[in-house]
Amino acid sequence: MSGMELNKLMAAVLVAGIVASLSGFIARETLHPHALHENAVKIEGVEDAATGGTGAPAMPEPILAMIEGADATRGETVAKACTTCHTFEKGGADGTGPNLWSVLGRDKGSKSGFDYSDGMEQKPGNWDYAELNHFLWKPKAFVEGTKMNFIGVKKPEDRAALIAWLRSKADAPRPLPSKGDIAAEEAALAPPEAAEKAPKEEGKAEEGKKEAAKKEAVEPAAGH
Repeated sequence: MSGMELNKLMAAVLVAGIVASLSGFIARETLHPHALHENAVKIEGVEDAATGGTGAPAMPEPILAMIEGADATRGETVAKACTTCHTFEKGGADGTGPNLWSVLGRDKGSKSGFDYSDGMEQKPGNWDYAELNHFLWKPKAFVEGTKMNFIGVKKPEDRAALIAWLRSKADAPRPLPSKGDIAAEEAALAPPEAAEKAPKEEGKAEEGKKEAAKKEAVEPAAGH
């Protein structure tokens, strides 16, 4: 190969390198790839990377008003998912979880002989209707460090039915939630915007009453 041909070959290689470099630079400057802030297609059960959640509500829906009319038979069907770890009959043996006969009204972490997590043993109070609603909605959110590896019962109708069935699993079923219990739960679990709106609406109603009273006092009675 002559010197002239060698120079041409080297020049061609150099030009090719320059063209490739420029092409890459132009592509980077004109196209700006960026990470998506959320999944382009929502997939049920998969957490959104940007929010760290699935869009589920931060608190369970209130269900105490539903318990009296709930279908206990449906609750028994829902409870079949729990039979891997629990028994429900009177005197039944503990499994991975404690026996749940007469659980409604029982102190948390109090089943004799069962090895509870520290979080459950230290959780105050008993299993009333409202507490069970919280726990069954998402156990790990309600009791930190619980050994119960269960995602929870998401449908409010299913939770109400399950609790109605659990109520029947006792020698003497607990009284149904009172109107006061129902109102307290609905207030505690109201969405933030509803909780903020309620005092404003009450204020408007009170102002309306005052204005009506003033008008009645100023205007003469009809026929006088």
